[in-house]
Amino acid sequence: MLAVRLHPEGLRIDEIEPPSPGAGEVLVRVHAAAITRGELEWPSDRLPAIVSYELSGVVADTGEEVFALTPFDRDGVAAEYAAVPASMLAPKPASLSHVEAAALPMGGLSAWQGLFEHGRLRRGERVIVTGARGGVGHLAVQLARHAGADVVEDGPADLVFDTVGGSLPAAHRVVTIAAEAPGADFFVVGPNREQLGELARLTDGGELRPAVDSTFPLERARAAFERVAARGKRGKVVFDVSGS
Repeated sequence: MLAVRLHPEGLRIDEIEPPSPGAGEVLVRVHAAAITRGELEWPSDRLPAIVSYELSGVVADTGEEVFALTPFDRDGVAAEYAAVPASMLAPKPASLSHVEAAALPMGGLSAWQGLFEHGRLRRGERVIVTGARGGVGHLAVQLARHAGADVVEDGPADLVFDTVGGSLPAAHRVVTIAAEAPGADFFVVGPNREQLGELARLTDGGELRPAVDSTFPLERARAAFERVAARGKRGKVVFDVSGS
């Protein structure tokens, strides 16, 4: 199978054997895989490593359509097949294409966990989302409004949810996924099947929609990562693995 792998010398498109699922894993035929800004610089002691940790695809044995955020401490999913822990997989939103569904897991879970778990956002509160056009920010705005919060551009605010870093507006509570900062609750998103299910329900109900900036085949991996780093991006950059 084809896979996009990070080597010490950079990205390569490699022909490798499909993975063999271990205990608790299933083999997924990947239809789409989304990538994240900066992931090529994440610490890794296991190179070569497959990139990307968001997928939408089909379980090889059953044909079930699924999507997931996969664990960061193992190979990613920018490949034709991936072995994924079954506990991480949720049914794909029926209203989304595979490309659209792959754009949802990391941004959606980051927004959900930032707003509701760490930010304790409540109905009627004022919230500022920095980077509101980005892969996380545009979903956070939709989720906050669905929850009955007032999304504003400047203070005073009850909650600031920061997705980009830098100088932050004043607020009673500050949550960030960008960088540790004094007085802010910094967190790293984690996979969560139940929350993915809730995001899928909101999506199929017309309350949430992930934005796709652009798509690339696996063979154009370098161009895809260049687009991720470019200014003016709106939403996620996604590998369209199956040409769907």
